[in-house]
Amino acid sequence: MCGIAGVFGSRDEAMLRRMGAAIAHRGPDGEGFYRSPAGGPAVGLAHRRLAVIDREHGSQPFFTADGRYAAVYNGEIYNFRELRSDLQSLGREFRTQCDTEVLVQAFAEWGESALDRLNGMFAAAIYDTVEGALYLARDHFGIKPLYIAEAEPAADGSPRIVFGSEIKALLASRLIEAAPDDTTIYRYLRFRIHEDSSRTFFAGITKLEPGELMVIRTTGAERRPFTTLRQDLLAANSRFPYDATAVNRFHDLLTQAVSQRLVSEVPVGSALSGGLDSSTIVATINKLITERTSDTTAVGAAQNTFSAVFPGSANDEERYVDAVLDHCDGPIAVHKVIPNADEFLTDLADFVRTQEEPTISTGPYAQYKVMQTAAEHVTVLLDGQGADEMMAGYLPYYFVYLRQLRAGSQWAALAREIWGSKDILSRYAKTHLTSKATRAKPVSSLKMLHPAFARAHEHETFLPIPDNLRARLVQDIFANSLPSLLRYEDRNTMRFSLEGRVPFLDTGLLRYLFSLEDEAIVKQGWNKRVLRDSVEELLPKSITRRRNKIGFTTPEREWFLRIKNYVYSTFQSQSFGARPYFDQTAVLRAFEDFLSGRNSDTMLFWRLLNVELWLREFIDRAAPVEEKDHSGKSMFDPNPGKQITLDVPSFGAVQRYPIQTSLFLKGDNVADKVGQYVRQFAAQIADDPGSTPELNTPWFLAISEKAVAIAQGRSMLLWQIKPGRPARTLSRFVSRTPAGIGLGSPETMQLAISEAGLPRILAASTAGAAAKALGKQGWFYHVAGSAVRAIDGPTHYSLYPSNVSAKLAPKDPERVADTVASHLRAVLPLTTVQTFQGVAIIDANDLGCNILANATPLTDEQIAGMFADNPLGQGRQRTPLAVVQLPG
Repeated sequence: MCGIAGVFGSRDEAMLRRMGAAIAHRGPDGEGFYRSPAGGPAVGLAHRRLAVIDREHGSQPFFTADGRYAAVYNGEIYNFRELRSDLQSLGREFRTQCDTEVLVQAFAEWGESALDRLNGMFAAAIYDTVEGALYLARDHFGIKPLYIAEAEPAADGSPRIVFGSEIKALLASRLIEAAPDDTTIYRYLRFRIHEDSSRTFFAGITKLEPGELMVIRTTGAERRPFTTLRQDLLAANSRFPYDATAVNRFHDLLTQAVSQRLVSEVPVGSALSGGLDSSTIVATINKLITERTSDTTAVGAAQNTFSAVFPGSANDEERYVDAVLDHCDGPIAVHKVIPNADEFLTDLADFVRTQEEPTISTGPYAQYKVMQTAAEHVTVLLDGQGADEMMAGYLPYYFVYLRQLRAGSQWAALAREIWGSKDILSRYAKTHLTSKATRAKPVSSLKMLHPAFARAHEHETFLPIPDNLRARLVQDIFANSLPSLLRYEDRNTMRFSLEGRVPFLDTGLLRYLFSLEDEAIVKQGWNKRVLRDSVEELLPKSITRRRNKIGFTTPEREWFLRIKNYVYSTFQSQSFGARPYFDQTAVLRAFEDFLSGRNSDTMLFWRLLNVELWLREFIDRAAPVEEKDHSGKSMFDPNPGKQITLDVPSFGAVQRYPIQTSLFLKGDNVADKVGQYVRQFAAQIADDPGSTPELNTPWFLAISEKAVAIAQGRSMLLWQIKPGRPARTLSRFVSRTPAGIGLGSPETMQLAISEAGLPRILAASTAGAAAKALGKQGWFYHVAGSAVRAIDGPTHYSLYPSNVSAKLAPKDPERVADTVASHLRAVLPLTTVQTFQGVAIIDANDLGCNILANATPLTDEQIAGMFADNPLGQGRQRTPLAVVQLPG
C-alpha cells in the first residue's frame, strides 16, 4: 500500500520530495528518500507508505546489511514465507519480518531470476551500488504500475530517467513536460483501446509492461522480460483432462490464493458486484471465516462487502448481490453505494485527475464510488478482476472459440457448442436486430475525427486474435483488456488510500488452469466452466448458472441524458472545436441524434468527452479559469472585472448598476418580473440613502434582449433545431469570436434562414464576402438585418439553458420596452418616477452593443456608448438588468 518514485541521473532532494508529494495519497502515513553517494552514478529514490512502519517490518528505502542494495517497493509478495525459508537454508540472515527484505535478499542471492520466483503484485526499484545499476521491475500481471520517461541526458551524456507509480510523480520532477501522444489518442478514439502497448496518453512517458525489467546504467538502459509466463501459457499443449480431480485442484488453488491475500495488519473487505467472480471471492472468505481454516484476523468478526447498485435501472444487480449475501452463513456487514449522474458530474474533475489517462467508459466511476465508501471501513479490498480474461468471461470469447472449432474442422464440437450457447447467441441476434429496427445505428468513430488527424494515423490497426481462444486470452490478460481494468482499480483504490488485491491473478492458479483441456474454460456453451463447477456448493444457482454479465458499470445512457447539457456544451466549446482531433460538427450532429434516439453509442461520446477533459486537466496548463457563478451580488456592486462608473463623452460620469435576477423562463411576464427587481432596488435606496445611490437625477433601465427573448419562448435548445443543408454549409464560413459562436453553428444559421429567408441570407453572405475582401466589416448584418444580428448561439461559459441554446431576437421589442416603462411608472414611488427616463432593450457583449428598442429621450448611439465595456458581463453573472444613472 504505497507508491514509489525516483530518478537515475540526479540526486536532487527537492525533486525527490516533489515526486513523493505528488503521490502522497498512495502513502499518506510515511515517506523515505535515498540519494546515492558521490563518486558513482547519481540515483535518487522516494517512497510513500500507507501505515507507519516499525523496525520489525522495516522502513523504505530498504538496505541490505552490507549496504550494497537500496530498494523501494510497492506491493505484496504472497509466497514470501516460502522464499524466506529457502533463502535461510542458503545462509541468508534476516533482521525483519517484512516481505520487502525477502525481495531484496532474493535479488541479492539469485539476481534477476529472483523476480520470476515471486508470486504477488509489485513494482520495485533496486539500486546496486557496486555495479552502479538501477533495476526497475513490474509484476507478472502488471497489477502494480510503474511509469518511466527519459529526460534530457546529464552533463556527462549519461541517461537521466525518471520513474514512478503514477504519471503525476514524473511530471512533478519538472524534467518532463506534459504533452499528448497522438497515436494513443487515435487508437483510443478509433478502436476503444489504450493499454495494448507500453505507450501512454503522454508523449514520451511509457510504462513497464507486465513481467518486464528495465536495467539502467550510465552507458544506457535496456528493457526485457524477466519471465516466460506468456510463452509458457501459449506452449501448454499437453493438457490434463477436465474431471472432478481438476475441479477440486482448481478450487484448492483458488482458496489458497484468497487466503494468502487476506493476510494483513489492517482491516480487509471485498467488492461484490453480483457477478460470478466477485461472488466467489465473498463466498470463499465467508467459508474461511466460519471454518477458521486460515488467518482471517484482518477480516474481523464480520466480512465487509461493498457494492454499487442502481435501483430501477437495467444495469442494477442488487438482486444478485442479495442472493449471494443470503446464501452465506457467516456475519457480513453490507455496504451499498448508489452512484448517480448528478454526483458523477460533481466528481468528474477529480475522477479525471485520479485516473490520469482516459477510461474506456464511465464504468470505473462506479468502482470509484465503491472505493470511496470502502475507505471509511477497511484498508485492503479484494475483488474478482482477471477471471474474465482467464476463463473467457466476455461474449466475444464465444465467437473466438466457435471460429477456432470451425478452423480446426471440429464440426461435431462446433455443433454442440452452438446448441449449448443458443440462448446467448439468440439474445445477441435479437439485440442486433432490435437495434436495426429502431434505427439506433452505431456511430462511426472514424467520422468523429478531424480528417487530417484520421489521415495521419490511417495506418494504425487493431487486430485481436480471432480464432484461437487460448492465444486470445493470453493477449487480453497481458495487453488488451486486463491492463486497463488493473489501472482503473489501482487509481481508484489509491485515490482513497486503499490497497486492492486480486486473488484470481495468481501465477500458480493461471498455470494450472492453462494445463487443463479447453473444456475447463468453455464447455457446451458455458464459459468459466471450472470456476462454476468449483463453487456450486458455495453459491446459489442464480449466480453459478447466470449467463448475463454486467459488473461494476453505470447506466450510461440514462446518465448521458441527465447530463446532456454539460456534454453538449463541452462538445460545443471553443476548446473542443480547436483541437486537432475532433470533427466538431460531426460530433454535435451525432450527439443530437443520440438525444433524438437515433443512436445509443454513449461509450464513444464518453471517449470524446474524456479526451477533452483530460486535455484540459493535464495539457492546457495555461488555459484561463472559467468564470464562476457570482451568486449573492449586491445590487450596488459591479460584476467582477467591471466597474460602476464610466466616463461617456458629452455626458460625463455615468453610473451603471447591474441587478442580479433569477433566470428568466419561457412564459415569464417581463414587466412584472422586471418591476419586482427594480422596486427592490428603489426600496434599498430608501432604506439606506447614506450608503446607496439616490435616484434624484435622470435614470433609465436597460434590459438584456436575451431575457426578453427567453421569456417570449424565442430561445430553443440546440437539439430542437433541425438545420438544413444550406445552414450546415454556410455556418462553416462564419468566423467565431471569443464573445460567442454567432452564426458559426448550423443551428444559429438555420434560425437566421428561418427569420430572414434563404435568399436574403445568401445575398448577405455574398455582400459580406465581397466587403471583407475590400477590408470592410459588418456588411453581412447590414444586408441580413438587425433581427439576424441579434441571434445568439450557445456559450459554454453561460448558465443553463443559455449554454445549450440558440435564440432569436425578441419579438416586437419596442412594444416590450413601452410596456415595461409604463409598468414601472405605475409601481415605483413617485419620487423615483419623477426622474425616470424610460427603458432600452440592448444586445451587448464584449465586442460592442446594439440597441433593439429605445423608449428613452437618449439616442441609440448614446446608450451604446454607456455599455461599451459590457458591465452586465458575458458569463454566469445573471445580471440582465441595469439601472443607469445620468449626471444631474
